[in-house]
Amino acid sequence: MTGERSVAAVLWHGQDVEAVFTLLDASADGLSEQAAQQRLQHYGANHLKPAKRRSAVVRLLAQFHNVLIHVLLVAALVTAFLGHWLDCSVIAGVVLINAWIGFIQEGKAEKALDAIRQLLSGQAMVRRNGRLISVPAGQLVPGDVVQLQSGDKVPADMRMFRVRELHIDEAMLTGESVPVEKTVAAVAEHAVIGDRSCMAYSGTLVSCGQGMGVVVATGDRTEIGCISGMLGEVEQLATPLLRQMDLFAARLTLAITAIAVATFAYGIGFHGYAASDMFLAGVGLAVAGIPEGLPAIMTITLAIGVQCMAAKHAIIRRLPAVETLGSVSVICSDKTGTLTRNEMTVQSIATAAGICDVSGSGYAPHGSFMLKGEEVTVESLPLLRELAQAALLCNDAVLDEVNGEWCIQGDPTEAALVTMARKAGLEHDYTAAQFPRIDVIPFESQHRFMATLHHDHAGHRFVYLKGAPERVLDMCALQRVGGEDQLLDRDFWDASLATMARDGQRLLAMAFVQVRPDQVSLTFRDVECGLTLLGVAGMIDPPRDEAIRAVRSCQQAGIRVKMITGDHAVTACAIGARMGIGDGMTAITGSALDDMDAEQLRDAVLRSDVFARVSPEQKLQLVSALQATGAVVCMTGDGVNDAPALKRADVGVAMGLKGTEVARESAEMVLADDNFASIAHAVEEGRTVYDNLKKSILFILPTNGGEALTLIAAIVMGRMLPITPVQILWVNMITAVTLALALAFEPAERGVMQRPPRDPLEPLLSGFLVWRILFVSLILVAGTFGLFVWERGHGAPIELARTVAVNTLVMFEIFYLFSARYLLASSLTREGITGNRYALYAVAILLLFQFAFTYLPPMQALFDTAAMDASAWLRVLVVASSVFVLVELEKLALRRFSRPVIRR
Repeated sequence: MTGERSVAAVLWHGQDVEAVFTLLDASADGLSEQAAQQRLQHYGANHLKPAKRRSAVVRLLAQFHNVLIHVLLVAALVTAFLGHWLDCSVIAGVVLINAWIGFIQEGKAEKALDAIRQLLSGQAMVRRNGRLISVPAGQLVPGDVVQLQSGDKVPADMRMFRVRELHIDEAMLTGESVPVEKTVAAVAEHAVIGDRSCMAYSGTLVSCGQGMGVVVATGDRTEIGCISGMLGEVEQLATPLLRQMDLFAARLTLAITAIAVATFAYGIGFHGYAASDMFLAGVGLAVAGIPEGLPAIMTITLAIGVQCMAAKHAIIRRLPAVETLGSVSVICSDKTGTLTRNEMTVQSIATAAGICDVSGSGYAPHGSFMLKGEEVTVESLPLLRELAQAALLCNDAVLDEVNGEWCIQGDPTEAALVTMARKAGLEHDYTAAQFPRIDVIPFESQHRFMATLHHDHAGHRFVYLKGAPERVLDMCALQRVGGEDQLLDRDFWDASLATMARDGQRLLAMAFVQVRPDQVSLTFRDVECGLTLLGVAGMIDPPRDEAIRAVRSCQQAGIRVKMITGDHAVTACAIGARMGIGDGMTAITGSALDDMDAEQLRDAVLRSDVFARVSPEQKLQLVSALQATGAVVCMTGDGVNDAPALKRADVGVAMGLKGTEVARESAEMVLADDNFASIAHAVEEGRTVYDNLKKSILFILPTNGGEALTLIAAIVMGRMLPITPVQILWVNMITAVTLALALAFEPAERGVMQRPPRDPLEPLLSGFLVWRILFVSLILVAGTFGLFVWERGHGAPIELARTVAVNTLVMFEIFYLFSARYLLASSLTREGITGNRYALYAVAILLLFQFAFTYLPPMQALFDTAAMDASAWLRVLVVASSVFVLVELEKLALRRFSRPVIRR
């Protein structure tokens, strides 16, 4: 028996059958039961081993390993130290909810590996002790001889040595649009998976025919096992927002700590305050500086984005992906089923009269025929009816309408011909009754055609034949022109075939021959020569119309769209040309990628937009290469072969209807309608979410800045604190859950999809945002501290002065909310004031809270507040309204003088 390592290293598709059996120490008669058991012990069961996972406790604790969470925990400890247990509980609750959400989502992500394991077959027909028996697929071993037939799921990787009309659907591995015809001949060792016609891979589906193969790999050594291994090893990258928030939280924590320590030292050294008093002041400063509500606002804003996307058929599985969509700069899309319909469609028909274009797409039999720019019918072009009749009768596929959807039974290529015949006005049952089938020569790879013998009710008998054009042309002597036959013009047909092939179409030729009236059977001799060529049908899996528009929309938004497919290069180029992806002439193939080093690969992903015949490993490499260039990558796909790349991408997008469960579990987003156009809507929503997050931050941080600077000003001037730590916490939490939350409902700004993607390395706080935060903070400090000093100077007790200061700060925020709705645009419009009804609701709710804070005895006792009279409220309103006026004037100046330097 050959060693396990040497067997695993063999490129089985490059070996002839005899060499394969020799290397496996096996034969076409199969293994004995004893030998099979020995190999089972040696190789192990034909199962995918579960990946090592962290325990639930470790995964839960890992959710707290985040600087921002650490800041929140410190805030909770500070509030607990102050004895404010209610607010401590609120902050702790925010931390626990965020951790629980992350824990649940991470658990769902790990189901991707389980989904792959469920793809393996349950039973297999295997030859043991010289006879065929059914055994559990898990007991298969290398050297086993397995029989495959239509409807079977391939139970292990196999080298085929006997086939009869065997076609296997490998879309889950390769993205190939139609089932692949299998042969027994060896292929080149460097051939990619889609070109290994002598191999059958575990988890793929036999669509028709029969075959016998010898098992060459089981379990983790199979192709699907390799994908499972890659999936377990792929590192998921942190989203741009999370990276920025981590950096922001770290810097904020450092700054608050430094300022608190400096303030503590200043108060003791310059003013002689007691250490205990300065410690409490430092605690108040820390509470003022920490934006306790920011994580909750961030989570809620993302959750609102999730709901908006769900309404547009984009289901988000991991919350941060919402924001990441807004920074996507490259979309890598699979072709089959994503950009295209995954439904073969006849697009053109070549006859002696010229090439007709066929409209319509998919299996719905709706469309027309155009010749030289004019619509033709079967009446005006009788040859079209005869060709459609041949396509319909020399065919085993069935087309049915079920619940408004057109479904097929049989080969997709044959189904495309049935659809074309229906467009020509032919009904399957009626035509079959008019010209009953007598005999058939089924399609086989050796002769590359199918032929059927028919008769009509007038006693005529004839043969229809369809097959590979080059094979059929060799069998034809004549061509049908009008209502008569002429000598075959081979040059004309070669030119027509070349024209259709350049469009990436799969070609099938159809021919006809009259036979004796008494003929009852069909032999190869009857069709070897002398046939009359009717025409050639060209078919392709067409692009979705809405996907074409979506690609254009993404490109206008500065997003580069790339096609990465397992299909042939010619087909990929043709689809790319229709989609507006690439130059329509060149595609980089998987074999070319194998010869590239890391630098060449990075160059390739930058200059090319179409990649064909790509393996799962190469899809992963392409995504990683794009990320190495600084791109934020969105990867779409539906097959098992897409799963590792989906997981690695910044945003993985799986198809919900036709996609595999593996792809869905590996992705951050699932398209409920399998429509590429939904990605464009999701990107727009992602950009809106980021804008709203930025507005929320721009709203929250001046509040914290104003509070902190107010306390610093009081300490520097040797005055009592205008706001206590408990009052600060009240302001932070109550305004965050009302006013800041209202900004999460802001509609998309104009031109959101006309601007380029934001730089993922751009800091969360740009120079413009830092200026705005500082500018507003100074306004809040001047107004809040100024009114506090004014009240104290006029003999107001400390409780009343502090109540005025708190209400001034809150009213400042209410006026600033309306300015914050637009970063630069004027808010002095009807839309700016009333355009977000949630902002109006939030203001009303906040005013109720503040009246309770000011006038209710329990609140007065809890927060040390006092009732304010009308004159105090008037002063508060006049001072607080200044922030709206000043910020609008600042916006006007920036729009007029500094617009080019403003970074959004």
